[in-house]
Formats: sequence, structure tokens, C-alpha cells
Amino acid sequence: MQKRVLVAMSGGVDSSVAALLLQRQGYEVAGATFELFDGCSEDNTGDARRVCERLGIPHFVFDYRERFSKGVLDYFIHGYQNGETPNPCIACNKTIKFGAFSEDAERLGFDFISTGHYAGIQLDRQSGQFWLLRSQQERKDQSYVLYHLSQEQLSQLLLPIDRYSKAEVREIAAQAGLPVFSKSDSQDICFVPDGDYAGFITRYTGEIPQEGDYLDDKGTVIGRHKGVLYYTIGQRRGLGIALGVKRTVSHLDPVSNTVTLSDDSAVYTDRLFADDLRMTDDSTPERPFPCTAKIRYAHRPASATVHPLGNGSVQVQFAQPQRAVTKGQAVVFYEGDRVLGGATIR
Repeated sequence: MQKRVLVAMSGGVDSSVAALLLQRQGYEVAGATFELFDGCSEDNTGDARRVCERLGIPHFVFDYRERFSKGVLDYFIHGYQNGETPNPCIACNKTIKFGAFSEDAERLGFDFISTGHYAGIQLDRQSGQFWLLRSQQERKDQSYVLYHLSQEQLSQLLLPIDRYSKAEVREIAAQAGLPVFSKSDSQDICFVPDGDYAGFITRYTGEIPQEGDYLDDKGTVIGRHKGVLYYTIGQRRGLGIALGVKRTVSHLDPVSNTVTLSDDSAVYTDRLFADDLRMTDDSTPERPFPCTAKIRYAHRPASATVHPLGNGSVQVQFAQPQRAVTKGQAVVFYEGDRVLGGATIR
């Protein structure tokens, strides 16, 4: 019996080619596009619809605006207001792609879902487990934002484009006559296309960031900042203050509305604490385990040991100090190319 797969189609070339490849592999394919927030680009929905028409497959549009608002926008805003630097793409994956979308795909009788992520999934015959793997396309690897997937979710997910480079993906799309073959890649966060996070939060909440004091390491006031929302740990540019020496944001305190500036050495640490631990094999580690760990999307994996503390909390001890460990980001654990799991830095 032909297996059915519902592809999350953003209107971009990656998800469009994912649908095409799955169709060629013999699946019964349909596409789905999400309405996530007011003002969400109608062009993307239109592009996805035209690709589906070209492929001769059904196209669904799901309204996820309420769930996106609560699970992603509120999380994003709350994080920044509390001096953290949250990753909304991970929140969106948890809430939307592998939450609401998975539920709708099951409701409609689909066997699998698919996305245009660059990462791999492999069934380990010996253990019977599904492994989440780093992408074969190193520069495009998106396994970091998928660390939270469970065994059940991995077993129901197809990621068909990982074996292809971006140039090859575009060539496949062009040869198939897909109208999005030359469409540029999306940049930044979808709901903050200009990258102005503080401006977005101000517009969304109606609350204007309040100026506050810059402090040095001794707690002495050395100037004025334009609002905690505008800063993140490790930031060196755009500080708007002349001190005669280079300074780095080392601490944010939204309660006192202060930003501490230090020498860059102050933002290096060899340990961090994290919670909400998720392991891709669904295990609950009780003993320390070695790995390489990434503390943000573009971070180079570093040798570390993870020490479980109970209740989903861990301490991660690095072999060498890491720069700008930031609350709200994810720390993701790898064993070679395999993603072991991850947690949220606190």
C-alpha cells in the first residue's frame, strides 16, 4: 500500500524539492503551508500552492496563528524581557512543525511528515533506534534545532534533501520546472525579517524599552544604555559608549535594568547549567557522559562532559572555556555526527 506523506512547504526551494523527491520515491505526497502570524507573507503561500499545482498534489493551508502566538512569540518576548536570548526556531519546531502539524497530519491519515531541514535520520538495525544525524552538507546543517525530537517523531519524519548541496537542490528544482528554483533563502527570524528584535518586541507589546545604567565589573555606573532588550551576552558592537578600551556585555539584569560591561575574558566559562533535557533515544541519563556540545547554532562543537542533576537538569563541563554562554539558548550534545539530545541553558 502506498505510504502517504505531508510536506511542510514554506514556499522555498528546499521544501519544494523535498516534496518532489518524495513523489519520485513513490510516496503519495501532499503539501501544507502554515499561517503563523498576521502579516505572514501571502507570497510564500502562493509559491507553495504553485509548486503543488506543478507537482499535481493537494495543498493544505493550516491556521496556526494562535498556537504560534502563545508558543513562540510569547516565549521569544518573555525571554528577551528576562535578559535571555531565546531561539524561536527551536520553539517553533516544538510547537508547530512537530506539534500542531504532526497532529494534523495524523488526523488526515498521513503516515509521515517531511520538512526541508538539512539533517539526516538513520535506523540503527542493532538497537532498533532512529538516529538524528548532522547534515552531510556541513555549512547547511540544521540538526541543532531538531535535538528535541523523540523516537516516535524521528520514526515519522522524512528528510529527503540532506544528500544534496544547495546548488544541487536548485538544479533539481530548475529541471523540474518548479517556479521557486531561484528564490533566495530566507534570512533571520521569519517574524523579524529586519533583524531588529527590540523594535519588534516594542511594536508587539507597546512597551518602550527604558534606558538604564551601564556598570563596570565593580558595579560602578559608567554610562547609559538604551534598554536591556538591545543587548546580549558577548556583544561588543553597537554599545553606544566610548570608554577608550574595548568592552563586552557580560551580564544583563532586567530587574535593576542594568547592563554590565567587562573585558572580553569575563565572558569565557568552562561550565554551564541547563534544564528541560531531551534525549533523542528517549532515555533519562543518570551518569555523566562525554560528548561534543554546541552552545548556539553557529558554534563549533567543543569537547565536554554532561553531568545529570536530576529533574531534567544538567551541568555541562567543557574541556576548554567557551565564549558567551547565553541563557535561553540551547546546548546540544553530539557523538560524532549523531545528535544525542540537548537542553536549555539557564
